[in-house]
Amino acid sequence: MKTFIKVIEIWVPDKERTQLEFGSGLYGPLTQFKSASEQQHFAFDEGLPGKAWAAGHPIVLTRFEQSYFKRTTAAQKAGLTCGIALPIFSGDFLLAVVVFLCGDDEDHAGAIEVWCNDPVNGDTLHVMDGYYGTLKHFENISRQVNMPKGEGLPGLAWATGMPVLMEDISKLTEFSRAACAQQVGITTGLGIPLVNSNEETYVMTFLSAKATPIAKRIQIWIPEGKQLVCRQGHSKNSNNLAEMFETITVNKGVGALGRVWLTGMPIISGNQEESEYNPELDNLSSMLAIPVIEQGRLKAIVTFLF
Repeated sequence: MKTFIKVIEIWVPDKERTQLEFGSGLYGPLTQFKSASEQQHFAFDEGLPGKAWAAGHPIVLTRFEQSYFKRTTAAQKAGLTCGIALPIFSGDFLLAVVVFLCGDDEDHAGAIEVWCNDPVNGDTLHVMDGYYGTLKHFENISRQVNMPKGEGLPGLAWATGMPVLMEDISKLTEFSRAACAQQVGITTGLGIPLVNSNEETYVMTFLSAKATPIAKRIQIWIPEGKQLVCRQGHSKNSNNLAEMFETITVNKGVGALGRVWLTGMPIISGNQEESEYNPELDNLSSMLAIPVIEQGRLKAIVTFLF
């Protein structure tokens, strides 16, 4: 099964915390692009990771040619055409930048959006930018929508301050673009809220089609007391994922998820470590875990399994 995202990278501050260096990545068969990336460094406001660091919020780069993207030639050879950078802050200080790289492909349907609150009407969100691949009509509809706080996928993530996972969104009245989503085959949506130090609100939404999902499995873990528990999950193979994991808990510092809770740092890891608390990994070989942090406290961890 193909996934919508082709490459994922984590860029972290170096020892002096003045540049970003390569932390880890998932490249699949794109080994040449991986080689071109591992030795890169990005200063503040340089390249896609550096721009997200300087902006203080997620950014989308829909074309690499004649842009600030530093690996354009290698990306073109790999069939990559778009990048989304998600900076993770604790207060004013950057912890890491997660970069998602996608490619235009008729067989890949989905979208990644960045919503932000309207400077004039502070109680609504609009699409600041997004990557929609071949879904041009859905893009046009989305860019015209103003989403009130508490409504729709981004509005719910904003109102709750928590990640929101919606399944069968083409049938949900809470999803304001349901009819359009049904037309283009979008079935699953994930919203991740981000609040920066200026109290501006951003929500990243990942919209996924059945044939080319964002990931093969998505889970939302939250701290309850001294343990992490799986609050919600989605898998192509099982819609009862959270129930399957309801007896599994994770201690701080133990395994990949426990390290994310301990450090606040996103992690990419393989299935060897996860098997200790994730018996349902099956043939899924890699995981990206993203912390959701507000005012220096971990509120949730979102995991993408591939």
